[in-house]
Amino acid sequence: MRVLFLAAAAALLCSGAVAQAQQSPSADQIIKSLKPSGPLGSGTRGIRPVAPTAPPASGPTQAASSVPMPAGAAAAAPVAPPASPTAAAPAVATPVVATTGGAPSVNLNVEFQTGSATLTPQAMRTLDQLGQALTSKDLASYRFRIAGHTDTVGNPATNKTLSEQRAATVASYLESKFNVAAARLETVGMGEDGLLVPTPPQTPEARNRRVQVINLGS
Repeated sequence: MRVLFLAAAAALLCSGAVAQAQQSPSADQIIKSLKPSGPLGSGTRGIRPVAPTAPPASGPTQAASSVPMPAGAAAAAPVAPPASPTAAAPAVATPVVATTGGAPSVNLNVEFQTGSATLTPQAMRTLDQLGQALTSKDLASYRFRIAGHTDTVGNPATNKTLSEQRAATVASYLESKFNVAAARLETVGMGEDGLLVPTPPQTPEARNRRVQVINLGS
């Protein structure tokens, strides 16, 4: 019986190790997630002006000009239509935010030491796969956004600062170990914004503590 128990325990430990290993995708899996299937724009978010639309022609003025004059009637002097306050205003291009929702991205479970931006050995193994992917021939011509995310435990302002530091740490690791050009990487700290799993405040959720990598195009 003891032998059977030890064998079962070993099987559970092995399955747990496999599950842990599956949390870190391989370089090939990252490439498949980040490689676009079609052309990408210059970024996932930007400001573009909207072309001003010319105001429509005044309906009553056109209708009055088409009414036939009675015979012998004196031609009246044309009456200017009342000034429209909107017609006199210059046309202004309105900025709107344009978002391309189809940008390829991947979420990575990058483990840091608690409350810091120091990488753990497991985090380095994950980033090694990311570095191999970003320097592959499939992705070498693209730029990427490194977005740090936290869960809702702690102070939101502190979490945002921490997520910024962690995103910068990821970029620094890729630059120093894999010679990824700094111009190819853009970092941002999201903090508690954009939770992968919506949770109330002060809720630990490992899936929300992640690093998101987004393809910004070439």
